[in-house]
Order: sequence, then structure tokens, then C-alpha cells
Amino acid sequence: MIDKKFIYKLGKWLLIIILLSFVAGTMSAIFLTSLDLATNFRTKHPYILYLLPLGGLAIGLIYHYAGKSVERGNNLVFDTIHNPKDIIPFRMAPLVLIGTVATHFFGGSAGREGTALQMSAAAADQFHKIFHLSKQERIVLLIAGLSAGFASVFGTPIAGAIFGIEVLLLGKIPCKSVIPAFATAFLAAYVTSLWGVGHTHYHIDSIPRLSLTGIAYSAIAGVFFSIAAVIFVKLTHQLSLIFKNIKYAPMRPFAGGLLVIAIVSLLGTYKYLGLGIPTIVESFLQSSKPQDFALKILLTAVTLGAGFKGGEVTPLFFIGATLGSALSFWLPLPVGLLAGMGFAAVFAGAAKTPLACCAMAM
Repeated sequence: MIDKKFIYKLGKWLLIIILLSFVAGTMSAIFLTSLDLATNFRTKHPYILYLLPLGGLAIGLIYHYAGKSVERGNNLVFDTIHNPKDIIPFRMAPLVLIGTVATHFFGGSAGREGTALQMSAAAADQFHKIFHLSKQERIVLLIAGLSAGFASVFGTPIAGAIFGIEVLLLGKIPCKSVIPAFATAFLAAYVTSLWGVGHTHYHIDSIPRLSLTGIAYSAIAGVFFSIAAVIFVKLTHQLSLIFKNIKYAPMRPFAGGLLVIAIVSLLGTYKYLGLGIPTIVESFLQSSKPQDFALKILLTAVTLGAGFKGGEVTPLFFIGATLGSALSFWLPLPVGLLAGMGFAAVFAGAAKTPLACCAMAM
């Protein structure tokens, strides 16, 4: 005889997964489309960079007066998963969407995964009371939300599912979260594609035969990638502490915007602003300049440390890919392979999610 409680629970979770996947995939589609529009406008009108301090001030004011409860961003989501208490306010989703698009529109150097994670997690947590979920079920729900957000914004469902579990719970993975995480990741990515939103693909032209010398050279490259990841994390943290010396929070991104303008003016190029996807694609085809990764670290650390919104994953892709590409001057490995290694490895080192990054790389 079929257990009615099992049927009820199965039906409830199927409904949650379908609803969450649709919401997360749709929000990512809206976000990616808005981001493309903002990036295209900034690329055609580079002088908009000089309004970055005012854009930062506007973002700071919005969060100061309307978003104090959600200004901790990803940390709020992670803390809620570890110790579920109050429901994550849904206002997190529209605020981080507006803040991130504004950051890219005016020329900040930031990513996009943090936005997708926060939007999906905030949306997911709203199902908590509707479906009367227990504490453990709510944790599974939030993990599924993270998986859906990551998968839909990058178009990588397997990596998204692994990321949603690994980013928080490596070594103590709750088995009950695995199926919901993978199901929402695949469905959310599919929903985003149904909206006609595509993703950038990267191609490695040449992969040599596996050999001991090749592994040795890869290990040497890995040391450089780990150093880059550590520098990025520590510099972003230190700059955040420095900007916090400005007591009135909305003035922090204003000051950060002025600093970004000063750095870009000294460099004489807009190459390191925004996501930098054209440079990432180029790094797979030809050797990057040795300074590319370092300057991206600097501008991204200033942008995020000052309080602008967005993620750090795509800048980490930029940093890793250009560093790997530049290493092709000294290491006898194909430039595309080194770029691909760095693409995944620097992200893995900074986010401490090696399994998700291996899946993404493959």
C-alpha cells in the first residue's frame, strides 16, 4: 500500500522545485538581459564612467535607507542556511538586481553570480511559510535556490548543483539536498534558455597528451593561480575595511567610484571594467599581457570593497584566464589550456569550491 504521507511530500517537493526553477530561471533571464543592455550602453558611451561616483552614491543611499536588512548579501544567505531564523526579505532580489545593473552601467568592475544567488535564495525562502517547511526542509530549499541561481546565470547545471551544496557544506553534505539541488539547477537553466538568453562558451584548441612533465607544469601554474586567488580575497577584504572608515555608508561607493576613475585615467584604457568577457575569450586564443590579471584584481577589489553590488566569479574568470594565458610565455603548454586551467582554478581557490569548478571546466 502506498504511503499517503510519502505521496503528499513528493508532490509538495515537485511543486516547489517546479515553481522555484521557473522563478529563478526567469529572474536570471531578466538580470542577464538587463546586464547586456547596461554593458552595451557603457561600451558605446565610455564617458558614463565619470558618473560612477554618483551611481555608487545612489546605490549606497538605496541600501542605507531601504535595504539595511539585506545589505550583508551572500553572507546573510549563508548564515540563514547554517542557522535558519528569520525569512530572507524578498526585497533582497530587486535591490541587488538594481544595484548590480547600476554598477555595470556606470563602469564598476564586478561579476554577476552573487546577484543570481541572492535573488534565487530570497525567492526560495518565500516558499518556507507557504509550504510549512521544517527547519531541515528549509535548508534544503535554500541550497536548491543557490543551485538554481548559479546554474541559470552561467548555464552550467551540473556545476550549479555541486556549487549550491559545496559552497557551504563540504564534508557534511545533507543527502536530502542532492536531488532538489540537481533538479532545480537543470530546470532553472532550461527556463533561462527558454527565454532566449544565451551564455558565453569558451574553447580550448589544443590539449596535449597526458604526461608527467605536463602535470608538473600544470602544478607550477596551480601555484600561481592559488597566489592570485589569495591576493584577490585579501585585497578585497582589506579595502573593505579601509572604506568602512568612512562612517556614512553611502559615501563609500562614492569614494570607490572616484578611485576607479583615477586608476582608469592613469591606465588610459577601459579594458578592465565590467565583466570583461571579450578579454576572457581573447585569452584563450592568444597570450594575455602579464599585467592584465593584476589590474583586474585591483579594480575589482576596489569596486567590491567600496560597496558596489555584483559578484566576483566572472572577474575571477578574467583573472585566472589572463594569468594562465600570460604564463604561456614561460610554460610550454598551449595558451588555451593554460587559460582554461586558470579560469577554473582561481575561482576554485577564492570560493573554495574545487568540485564545482572541475565540473564547470569539463
